[in-house]
Amino acid sequence: MTLKEIASACGGRLVSSENANELTINDITIDSRTVKEGSLYIPIKGQRFDGHDFIDQVFENGAVCTLTESERTDLTKPQIVVESTAAALRDIAEYYRSLFGNLKVIGVTGSSGKTSTKEMIYSVLSEHFNVLKTEGNLNNEIGVPKTIFRITDEHEVAIIEMGINHFGEMTRLAKMVRPDIAVITNIGTAHLEFLESRDGILKAKTEMLPFLAKDGTAVLNGDDDKLCTVDSVKTSFFGFGEKNDIRAENIVQKGIDGTSFTIVTKDIRLNAFVPALGKHMVMNAVAAFRISELLGMPAGKALEGISHFKNIDGRFNVIKTDSFTLINDCYNANPDSVKASLKVIGTLPGRKAAVLADMKELGEDSEKMHRETGAFAAECLDTLICIGPEALFTYEEAKKANPYLKAVHYNNNDEAKADMLNILEKSDTVLIKGSHSMNLSEITSFLKETCI
Repeated sequence: MTLKEIASACGGRLVSSENANELTINDITIDSRTVKEGSLYIPIKGQRFDGHDFIDQVFENGAVCTLTESERTDLTKPQIVVESTAAALRDIAEYYRSLFGNLKVIGVTGSSGKTSTKEMIYSVLSEHFNVLKTEGNLNNEIGVPKTIFRITDEHEVAIIEMGINHFGEMTRLAKMVRPDIAVITNIGTAHLEFLESRDGILKAKTEMLPFLAKDGTAVLNGDDDKLCTVDSVKTSFFGFGEKNDIRAENIVQKGIDGTSFTIVTKDIRLNAFVPALGKHMVMNAVAAFRISELLGMPAGKALEGISHFKNIDGRFNVIKTDSFTLINDCYNANPDSVKASLKVIGTLPGRKAAVLADMKELGEDSEKMHRETGAFAAECLDTLICIGPEALFTYEEAKKANPYLKAVHYNNNDEAKADMLNILEKSDTVLIKGSHSMNLSEITSFLKETCI
């Protein structure tokens, strides 16, 4: 893009030397450490740092131009002056997305399961298309532009994950993404602190739908009592219920190796296998298959993509050690996702244990939801280890529901690591799950290296 294009896209004022209008950039970054020859630098004001402090440095490293909220009269290099660099970042991403008219974009959101759904869709579609996907947790107003700027002419499909916790955020994200297919996994109880109720969450998530392409489709979980009411756009419902446009039947858990099932629509019945635990992964596979149909992909290749699925670290992946079978699901947690994981663990043979930590951003109902999770856990487990101040409620309610449950509570990870081997038994299958800020990856690493 030229500097003239960029200034126009974000409503900025280009201040530069002569002929800078036609200068082009080949990279956009908000991180001064990643600037290279040909970069446009967008300084963002964060909680700890202000990117404007590094403008001189980025020009030394080859930047062509910088955005800025305050004109630098001492600069001899091009600068684009804007009111807000964060808003300009979004505006430029929206413009850049518009340059790819033939690209099919899939927007993925939901209260839980966004990342595993995105990974499943990628596994399926990459059997047939050149696909770009969101990497890591880049699903917010900074991360989504980063993903958009990675699009090239070679990409045929982009899968962009979108995470929110406030009203209005999805509007800003979807305005950039402009999806051809909008996927919503569920309306759960995450972020109730800010969105107040499941109806609030539905309202916030469906802010994506007005930005669907004219001939776009919303692929929605039809088993969700909130999502099944959506009728403002063209919809395709997936799930287990017979009313869905596509559903899964004959679900059989094959131990920790995976799950077999049958994909059913009004026209087809196909047997499939996903090498992952849990009905929620079957749900993801069915959604991905429906998307493959919408994009005209051969069914055989879609089934291959399901069978080749690999989840990313911390998202319900199985780790076999000499002492334990670990179910590493520690990336994040809310009441719905914890119960879903516990339900899967409950179906496995042998002794079952879980390490459950605090679930964050639950608002004034946090204690109630932790207690409900504890009561549910008591029905599924032989051993329960709780970590954190909120997880104390989980522990208390679990013991009340099942006085014979082997259960302990620790204040933090260090306390847990010092004692938990006295609680777990060799050959236990151990679920590890809690909110990201609880750093349960420490517990996973500890148990991976342990022999008892």
